[in-house]
Amino acid sequence: MFPILDTERLVLRELTENDAQDVFNCFSNPDVLRHYGQKPLTSLDQVKQIIINFSKNYDEKRGIKWGIALKGQKSIIGTIGFQEWSTEHKRADISYALFPENWGKGYAKEAVHRVISFGFQEMDLLRIGAIVFTENDASNKLLEKLGFEKEGVLRNYMHQNGVPFDTNIFSLIK
Repeated sequence: MFPILDTERLVLRELTENDAQDVFNCFSNPDVLRHYGQKPLTSLDQVKQIIINFSKNYDEKRGIKWGIALKGQKSIIGTIGFQEWSTEHKRADISYALFPENWGKGYAKEAVHRVISFGFQEMDLLRIGAIVFTENDASNKLLEKLGFEKEGVLRNYMHQNGVPFDTNIFSLIK
């Protein structure tokens, strides 16, 4: 059964086909994708397949992706999850994205904190990693506030719109 996580203001829940338009709006937004290393989504059918893949990844213990919703609302304001989940090596990488109108309100910190706790307590992770564009000041600062340590810089590690970018690699050890 897919875990639903609560925070003071948020509900982290499984993404469904009903979220396809919100996911599309988020991941076709150039402001969101500026530091994400992903091409914009182009169709609702593409999004629906991605949501199916998220479910499959969870079933196969390869990743987990939640929709982030404000308590009392059905629509999502972003996504958060783990990818590169290895039960053998007890590690996963975290990623998250919020719609720009929800930036600067503390929602990312609240969601990341809750997901980290779930990862260590329920998923038996010993290491949570994060890969962040060096230019993404907000995410770099957020991870450091939450106790992540910068391990180094991966040069030309991700491409956005055909341009290579350096990324910081962070870790949080249980």
